[in-house]
Amino acid sequence: MTRRQAPRGAEDLLPERIPFHEHVFGTCRAACERYGYREIRTPLFEDTALFERSLGEATDVVSKEMFTVERGDTRVSFRPEGTASVVRAYLQHNLDKTRAFQKLYYMGPMFRFERPQAGRQRQFDQIGVEALGASSPLLDAEVVALAHRCFTGMGLRNVRICLNSIGDTADREQYRDVLRAHMEPLLGERCDDCKVRFERNVFRMLDCKVEGCQPSNRSAPLVVDHLTEPSRERFAQTRAALDALDVPYELDPAIVRGLDYYTHTVFEVRCPDLGARDAVCGGGRYDHLIEELGGPDLGAVGFAIGVTPTLLALELQKHPAAAGGLPALDIYVAAVAAEQRLAALQLAEQLRSAGLQADTDFEDRSLKATFKAANKRGARLMLVLGADEVANGAVKVKDFGSGDETVLANDGGLAGALTARLQAVS
Repeated sequence: MTRRQAPRGAEDLLPERIPFHEHVFGTCRAACERYGYREIRTPLFEDTALFERSLGEATDVVSKEMFTVERGDTRVSFRPEGTASVVRAYLQHNLDKTRAFQKLYYMGPMFRFERPQAGRQRQFDQIGVEALGASSPLLDAEVVALAHRCFTGMGLRNVRICLNSIGDTADREQYRDVLRAHMEPLLGERCDDCKVRFERNVFRMLDCKVEGCQPSNRSAPLVVDHLTEPSRERFAQTRAALDALDVPYELDPAIVRGLDYYTHTVFEVRCPDLGARDAVCGGGRYDHLIEELGGPDLGAVGFAIGVTPTLLALELQKHPAAAGGLPALDIYVAAVAAEQRLAALQLAEQLRSAGLQADTDFEDRSLKATFKAANKRGARLMLVLGADEVANGAVKVKDFGSGDETVLANDGGLAGALTARLQAVS
């Protein structure tokens, strides 16, 4: 019989890994809420046209990587990123009319059909922030500061925030002509995809990862050198705000980001421990996307954290949360013999009802083997029920930390007594 396996590019998240993931999600959730962001949850799939319009049909995401399903007149794609869905929900529910400025965050799976490798899967989680309805350069700085807060909060070391500006429509039009003039005589050295990008959207050539295309990318003129004065001033204000907030960053004029909707500030958070593909977060401003999707011309800025590369970076740095294993247990209830197993289960349920974490044996182990199992689970207290304890309404308590053993009444005050003991040694 063929061994069953998860689909290529997807992975099972086993119980011992959940706390590690929750460390990342919980840290980011707490940081977002401290900054006044509220959670939004959108469907896993959307009309394909939403992504074609927002991301750009010439992008690799749309042309190569989307999981699309067609049935009759219905054509939907599993979301490859979160921003388009959030903006669609913002407009569908008239948030732009009730309160235009919204600070939102999301967490959940995304899907892209690409070659699986370390730090990249076909189903992967993202944590994203979208600040919709405002154009202030100070908001750009706050969003970068929030990304920085997320990574410092989860304990990721050796991170670099890299910043650039790609200007607005006027800047990009001017830069497009300059870039085309640079790339046209070099088309013979570029890959087939880049030749298509040259005709459809020349900016996408700068995102190409093919090794043979890198020399002409490195020698390409920089967009930051072709910004209008208003765009330069705006970028200066964002940088001044980051300096005032003590957020460390460095300028990287090569950053352009891979999606069509970006304007002005763009940034990446990188962890060099990951090697060549070192980005754990990317984002920036996208001032015209709301209008492009049928809404008013309002500003917006955000970022998305790649959970998979972030977890990999934490593992490489041997973060304690990556150790995994079973969670520690407050109390393990053991029966001396088979006749007390039901009483042990009843006692465990009684303690759970009182808010304590409790478990018992279901594998018919001997008392000695049960002690070993409880110790391996990291139980702090062991409760033993034998025939005498059941007959006398009592329970024997062993403290694994101190080694002390006592007998307590198995009555309405037991849970309180055990709670007090656990708190005393915590």
